[in-house]
Amino acid sequence: MKNEIQKQEKFMSSVKVGPKGQIVIPKEIRDMFAIEPGNTLIIMADAQKGIALERMEVFNRIADAILSGHGDEIYPESDPQDSLKFAQEIKKVNHRDHEEQ
Repeated sequence: MKNEIQKQEKFMSSVKVGPKGQIVIPKEIRDMFAIEPGNTLIIMADAQKGIALERMEVFNRIADAILSGHGDEIYPESDPQDSLKFAQEIKKVNHRDHEEQ
């Protein structure tokens, strides 16, 4: 089953928001992205573009690249100061997450 998911690379489902505002990420998606209990996910929202959810380690790698001077390679169309601010915010979120554990 896991190999079928990896070959498929796409999955669509609906989820319901529970009374506490929580959703369950379907198993197929958790398997596809190797999301395990205890992982930290970043959620971003833009009123025009929608909601995005990604694993913290992905954003840590992006932040590390920006902070090491490679921001223009990752986001060439972005203002370098905006990229730097983005990377710093990612690191703040990561730091808060580690403090909570």
